[in-house]
Amino acid sequence: MSRRSHPDKEIESAISYAESNGWTIDVGGSHAWGKMYCPENRKCNGGYRCIVSIWSTPKNSKNHSEQIKRTVDSCPFKSRV
Repeated sequence: MSRRSHPDKEIESAISYAESNGWTIDVGGSHAWGKMYCPENRKCNGGYRCIVSIWSTPKNSKNHSEQIKRTVDSCPFKSRV
């Protein structure tokens, strides 16, 4: 099943990067465009599963897309996917 694309191309690119590294994207929510979840369903980030909110209209989309990529790159389970 295909997900809805993010309206900002930089953020969409970062989301695609996360998906290619095994992260799950859940579109929808109250204030966020969606959330992305770590590929491992374990406690890995100081006792919490890595979850990142994806904003639909952040102040600076370039910074937000870089934050998404940094989170993916810093995940301890990235090399296992």
